Order: sequence, then C-alpha cells, then structure tokens
Amino acid sequence: MVSIAKTTEEYIKGHPGIRECFRAGLINYSALTRKIATDLGLDAKKDFDAILIACRRYFSKVKKEPLADNKILEVLKNSKLEVKNKVIDIIVEKNVFFNNLLDLQKEVKKREERFNIIEGTKTITMITSMEFLDYIKKLFKKKIIKVYDHLAEVIIKSSNNLIETPGVVAYLSTLLAENGINIIEIMSSYTDTLIVINEKDIAKVMDVLSI
Repeated sequence: MVSIAKTTEEYIKGHPGIRECFRAGLINYSALTRKIATDLGLDAKKDFDAILIACRRYFSKVKKEPLADNKILEVLKNSKLEVKNKVIDIIVEKNVFFNNLLDLQKEVKKREERFNIIEGTKTITMITSMEFLDYIKKLFKKKIIKVYDHLAEVIIKSSNNLIETPGVVAYLSTLLAENGINIIEIMSSYTDTLIVINEKDIAKVMDVLSI
C-alpha cells in the first residue's frame, strides 16, 4: 500500500502551481492538507497530521530550488520580439497534391515572405502572408476547410537557454490567456517560438511580453 507521505508528494508534483507556491513560501498548510485529503479521498480528520507532515517535509526539500518562473523570465527578458501583420492561417485536407504545396512554398519564398506548415493526422495548416490568399484558393479549391485572416505572427527569438528551460511555452500560453489573448497557433523552431494571434491583439501582446 502506498504511504500517505508518498501519495501526498505525488499529488503536489502533479500540480505545478502548488509546487511553485511551495518554492515561494506561499502555502497555507492546513488548507492544502484539507484539499489533498478531499481530492485523494482520504480521511480529513484521521489522516490530517500525516498529510500535513508530508507537506512540510516536501517544502523543506524544494525551498532551496530556484523558482521556475525566475528561469523562464530570465529567458524571456533576453529574447527579442518580431511581429508581422497581415497573416493568414489556412487549414486544408491532408490529401492535397504535394506538388501544389511545393508550388506555393516556391512562390512565397520567391517573394521573400514567411511560410510555415503544420502537418496533422488529417489536415495541413499553412501560415503565410495574406497576399497569397487568392493563389492558395486557386491551388487547393474545395480542399480548404477553414481560413483565418487578419492575423499576426509574433516571433520570440531566444538564446540557447530556451532549450534547457522547462515551461517557457506553458508560461507564455497562460500569460496570454490570462490577458484575454487567444492563440490561433503556437509552434517552435529551435530557439524561435512562433505565436499566431488576431491582429487586434498586437498592442496588447507587445505590452504583455514587455518583460
């Protein structure tokens, strides 16, 4: 049978927000103990002391660890932002002709514009400049599932530390969501993080990411 101490530690590890509060010393142990007992179906009275002790022991283990947010913020502070407006996000069926994709990519590159592609299990998503919308409609016709226009692409250019820092993308997603900014697409390429948003949110995103 798994001990209460082990169960409590696994519960905390499974809730990153609680873990970060431990590191920051912002935990009400009694309240957390009651929550853990309720969530795990334990006896809040009988097991209270065992859970409480386990929580305090866990805090003593992690209190010297640096806050994850501090590492993430350090990466973002040293990153550069680049924004491109008049972007489209087009979703097509996956069974399109491969040559059409190549033709589109060649045309985009010839005009020195950006072209990003995401291949899913049943669809392909293409992100590029709005100036290619008519050309894309001509190429793919009835294979087009959805078109999102009047978008913007935000590129966050970071140092190599990005690769070794867990939680950066999760932090960015949460930060934008908490500020009412919807992410249309998010992807990465080595040290670049690309986020597609609505054009109307450009100013808000720049303000939020001015860390």
